[in-house]
Order: sequence, then C-alpha cells, then structure tokens
Amino acid sequence: MIYLIISICCSVTVAILLKLAKRYKISIPQAVTWNYLFAISLSYVFFRPASADLVGSAPSKLYISLGILLPVIFWFLAASVKSIGIVKTDIAQRLSLFIPILAAYFLFKEDFTTLKVCGLAVGFIAIFFTLHRKTTNNHAVSWVYPIIVFLGFGIIDTLFKQVAQIKTMPYTSSLVLIFALSFLISLAYIVYLSIVKKQKLQLINFICGCILGFFNFFNILFYLKAHRAMADSPSTVFAAMNIGVITLGSLVGVLIFREKLSKLNYWGLSFALVAITLITLSQKYAV
Repeated sequence: MIYLIISICCSVTVAILLKLAKRYKISIPQAVTWNYLFAISLSYVFFRPASADLVGSAPSKLYISLGILLPVIFWFLAASVKSIGIVKTDIAQRLSLFIPILAAYFLFKEDFTTLKVCGLAVGFIAIFFTLHRKTTNNHAVSWVYPIIVFLGFGIIDTLFKQVAQIKTMPYTSSLVLIFALSFLISLAYIVYLSIVKKQKLQLINFICGCILGFFNFFNILFYLKAHRAMADSPSTVFAAMNIGVITLGSLVGVLIFREKLSKLNYWGLSFALVAITLITLSQKYAV
C-alpha cells in the first residue's frame, strides 16, 4: 500500500506544480520538455533497459502515437489546471478510465456487467456535474481543456494497454522509447517557439522541468510497483489510485488553493467516487 500512497502523492504534486507554474511564469512547453529528458535519465537508473531492446524493431505507429499524445495532453493538462483548477482537472483525468473500458467492449469484445454499466452511467453524470460552472465569457473555453484531458488520457491509457500486450519487448524498455519520442517532439516545439516566437530558453524552466520529471516518473514507477506487489488484486490498485488522487487533489485544491466549487461540483465529486468504485467492483464481481 505504501507504493500506492507514494504514487498518489506524486500524481497530485504534478498537478500542484502545474498550478504554480502560472504564478511563477514558468514556460510549460519548456518544463514539459525537460521533464521527459529527466524521466529518461531516471528510467536508465531504475529500469536499466537493454540496448538491444531499444534499437530493435518496434510497432512504430503505437509508439509514435504515444510520443505525440503525452506532451500534447500534458500541455492541455496544464491549461486545464490554470483554467478550472486542480479539483476538476484531476476528476476529468481520472474519469478518462471510461474510454479504455468502452474500448475493451467495442475493440476487445469484453462482456459488460450490470455494475460496469451502472458505473459508466454514474460517471457521465459525474462529468457533467463536476465541470459545470456559471456562465462566463470564457465558459466555452473552460470546458474545452478538461474535455481534451478526459479524451486524451483515455486514449493514452488505451494505447498503453496495447503496449503492455507487446511480448517482444519489456514494458520498461517501451517506456524509455516513448519518453524519448515525447522528448524529441517537445524539443522540436520549443525550438520552434525559440526561433519563430523569439521565446528565450531559461534555466529556471529546465530546473522546474527536472522537478516535474522527478514526480512524474516516480508516479509511474510506484504505480507499476503497486501492481507487482498486489498482482492478485489489480482492481484494488486501480480503485485506490483513482479515488486517492481525486480525494487528495480535491483537498489540496479547496484547502490550499481556495478553489471554489458549487453544490453541483460537490455532487459531481461524489458521483465520480461512486462511479470509479462501481467500475472497479465490476472487474471483480460478475454482477
């Protein structure tokens, strides 16, 4: 359980760092780029991938898709945290689990139980209530960011499930390759910003990117360790991770950053916890 606690804390810390980025005028594209470089370095330290795996053949379309999506969705994650706060963004991210579940049904022909259908129904209600806010001039824009986060992380999770099914390469080596592609794409973007938009590369962004990469990497590392430690009960890991992030993220957002939530938002938070619990139970009980 200690692995899960560390992973939850790291995940919420990433959201906090993104929240603070605007206050201290940190360039998100630059920080995200160095985040992947630092994650690659840590991957070599902890995973020690074999060189033969990294230079061998790989399903390029899958890796390229993840290499592009990871930094792009990270940018939208940061924009969502700035726009609507940590609480709603964390919930949008965690509710994205519905997309791989739907993919399991339509792509992998998995049977749906009553619990899973109920969980999906409650989840969509949770999304509406959680993201609801009073009409403002940027109302439409404020909805766009969390919806992209929701869709993006759902697609990423589905693609990672496909990566996990690859038998010709260890999952840890696949992660290094994906991080490397994400770094190259992010690097190309900040070079574009530097040349065309005349944005300066600053040391503070590199330092913040390394800090972000530290917590981002250990979030993944300890999540994998939790799955290994509790291999017989993956549903427990899944439930604890999602519920833990939503709960801790909500406490941080409301108590530390004074984010304002309406009654409907609090109902959405409650429905989100119920939805994730129902879906997790459906993995264990065929009801």
